[in-house]
Amino acid sequence: MPKLPLDLQTVLAGFDAVWSPRIVTTVNDYDIRLARFAGEHVWHKHDETDEFFLVLDGEITLGLREPDGERTVRLSRGQLFVVPRGTFHKPSAEHESVVLLVEPSGTLSVGDDHEEVPDTVDVTVGHPV
Repeated sequence: MPKLPLDLQTVLAGFDAVWSPRIVTTVNDYDIRLARFAGEHVWHKHDETDEFFLVLDGEITLGLREPDGERTVRLSRGQLFVVPRGTFHKPSAEHESVVLLVEPSGTLSVGDDHEEVPDTVDVTVGHPV
């Protein structure tokens, strides 16, 4: 946990990889992660946890598979959304976007169940800053 204020722009300047979240701090047992989104992630779900998305820059789309069918949620800068546990979802961004994520520490970026992972997606529990 940082002992001094942390500047997110400085963190962002330190990496350019998409779909490769950085852990900027931990609150209780939750990681606060900063990630660049561009292109498509994979359909995946987290069986035991919700997933919090806050768009800091750009625009993202979340595909959701729900009991009554698929739907799409679009989020712009300053908007947030929580994907409920057990819900298959697929984040994507037409243009590079910056997203703050909140998940329990140790949560895998491709969830507990997922489709085949392309080389463009980092399978990780997050990289410390």
